[in-house]
Amino acid sequence: MSNTLKDLSGPALVAAIKANLFEWYRYLGRSPKAEFFDGPELTWLLTGVQNSFCNAVLRTQANPDKLDAIIEETLAHFKSRGVTRLSWWTEPGTQPADLGKHLVAHGLTYTDGGPGMAADLLALNEDLATPSGLTIERVRDTETLHKWAYASIVGFEMPETDVKIWFDLFTGLGFDLPLRNYIGIVNGEPVAASELFLAAGVAGIYVVATIPEARRQGIGAALTLAPLREARAMGYRIGILQSSPMGLEVYRRLGFQEYCRMNHYY
Repeated sequence: MSNTLKDLSGPALVAAIKANLFEWYRYLGRSPKAEFFDGPELTWLLTGVQNSFCNAVLRTQANPDKLDAIIEETLAHFKSRGVTRLSWWTEPGTQPADLGKHLVAHGLTYTDGGPGMAADLLALNEDLATPSGLTIERVRDTETLHKWAYASIVGFEMPETDVKIWFDLFTGLGFDLPLRNYIGIVNGEPVAASELFLAAGVAGIYVVATIPEARRQGIGAALTLAPLREARAMGYRIGILQSSPMGLEVYRRLGFQEYCRMNHYY
């Protein structure tokens, strides 16, 4: 594909890691079940799931004189929707430059986040044994999507009440590219989930989760490899993701390297 990224230099990969993430947020905002706002001063996404990564302020271009009022109004709006967990991104180009100081004053906390990682899809370590009894399916219908929503919510150890919110969000996006979901099944039961999102010329991996009782068996690695192989077959050269501490060594074994930190306030 002519629009896929082939540049493996550090600066190009950092830009792609972050661009893919922000396009992923915007794509989720297309769901009728999401609330997405894109105004002159702010861009934000509200999904309703009680996870700070799933509700985010993506862009801030505010007049310093109005900033505190904007922050207060935005936090109040999220709270009015029952959401008290969110991320506030402060990428280069954010205005004003001292936004972080104001966010801290309003009760947010800075984190250097997890590592932003990338891998050459032609150099993946695929010499990994498939866990016994595991089958991986691409989600193509609402019945399988509900199982995927269950596996991902339970895998992230979020309240099971969020399963319906997560399911409704992705039902509204359909089953076509640029987004595909994958589910891991053992003995007929959903145990793991992952997601592929194609944007910014790279293959983004999201929502890699394994339910607690099925961990440490290589299932997460298998659910990461499956979408990467599909992306490679479509002509993509680079895979990207943001890692949690739990998944870091798994991704390194697959061939991912850290290129940046996903700094934000939460």
